[in-house]
Amino acid sequence: MDNNAIIQIKNLTKIYKSRSSEVKALDGIDLTIHRGDIFGIIGMSGAGKSTLVRCMNLLERPTSGEVLFNGIDLSSLNDRNLRLARQEIGMIFQQFNLLMQRTVEKNILFPMEIAGIDHVTAKKRVDELLDIVDLADKKHAYPAQLSGGQKQRVAIARALATNPKVLLCDEATSALDPKTTRSILSLLKDINHRLRITIVIITHEMSVIEEICSHVAIIDQSKIAEVGKVEDIFSHPKTLSAQRLVHPINQSIDFGLEKKGKHFRIVFDGNSSFEPVIGTMVLACKSPVNIMFADTKNIDGKAFGQMIIQLPEDETIANKMIQFLSTQNVSVEEVYNFAE
Repeated sequence: MDNNAIIQIKNLTKIYKSRSSEVKALDGIDLTIHRGDIFGIIGMSGAGKSTLVRCMNLLERPTSGEVLFNGIDLSSLNDRNLRLARQEIGMIFQQFNLLMQRTVEKNILFPMEIAGIDHVTAKKRVDELLDIVDLADKKHAYPAQLSGGQKQRVAIARALATNPKVLLCDEATSALDPKTTRSILSLLKDINHRLRITIVIITHEMSVIEEICSHVAIIDQSKIAEVGKVEDIFSHPKTLSAQRLVHPINQSIDFGLEKKGKHFRIVFDGNSSFEPVIGTMVLACKSPVNIMFADTKNIDGKAFGQMIIQLPEDETIANKMIQFLSTQNVSVEEVYNFAE
C-alpha cells in the first residue's frame, strides 16, 4: 500500500440502469491521490468526471471496485462511521448549494451542528473561516445579498468547517467569470498551502488545471486515459485524449499542403522560458517568419505548449533558423499539415 496516498480508487465501475438500458458512467478506474496534492480531473462533458468525484465520498455508490480513504474502504463502513469519514472530506459544487434562509454564519455552522460540535467552539470556528475566505464583513448577510464569488467563498468556508483532510471541488468555478475564477483558485491554493488540505478539482477547463494543479488525470469515455504531473502531461501528452486537450490545434486548424515554405512545430516543455525565441531568431537570421498558431502556457514560471511557424522559402535561411532553434532549449519538428 502507498502510505502517502489519501485516496486510492481501485477498479471502480459505476453503471446506471433503467428498465430498458444501462449506462456505464465509469469503467475500471484506478487512481491514487497523495496527501497535499492539488489534483485535477479533466474531461469533456459526459466523460464521467463528476460521477467519479461523487464516488470519492460515496455520494454515488460504485457498482463495483473500491474507494479507499486513509486506507479504509468506505463501502465497508456502516452508516455512522461513513458519516464520520465524510466529515474529513469537504465538498463544494458549481451552484454553491447554500441554504437561502440562513445567514452566512448559519450556513457555515450547519455542518458543525450536524457533527454535534458545541456552539461556542463552532461560532469561534466560523470567525476563523470567515477570515480565511476574506468575508468577515458578510457574517450576517444572506446568500441573496452576495455575488457569485462570495457565495462560493461561503461554500468553501462551510466545506472546511469540520477540518477535513480533503476538499472535493466539482466544477467549482464553472459558474463564475474569469476574474472571480482566478480569485477562487488563488484562495484554494492558499488553503492547500496554509492548511495542508488535499484538493481534488473536477473541471472541463484546461486553464484551471494550468493555474492550480500539481497532478492531473484525463478521463475520456468513462476511463482514465492518462495521469501524471501537470508539466509532464503538458509537455509530452501520450494519448489522443490528452493531445486533444493540450494541443487542440489538431482539431481546429488545417492550413493545407498548398502553403509554400516549411512549417515547424516548436514545443515548449518546461525547460524553456518565455524569452523572445522567435524575435531573437528573426534578428539573428535577418528574415521574418509567419506564426501560424500559438498556444503557450505559464505553469509555475515555466513555459509549456506549442507554436507553429512557417519558415521562409529560401532553404539556406530556413536551415539557419532550424539550426538556431536547436540551440534554444525547445523541441522542433517539421509538420506537413496542421490536421496531422
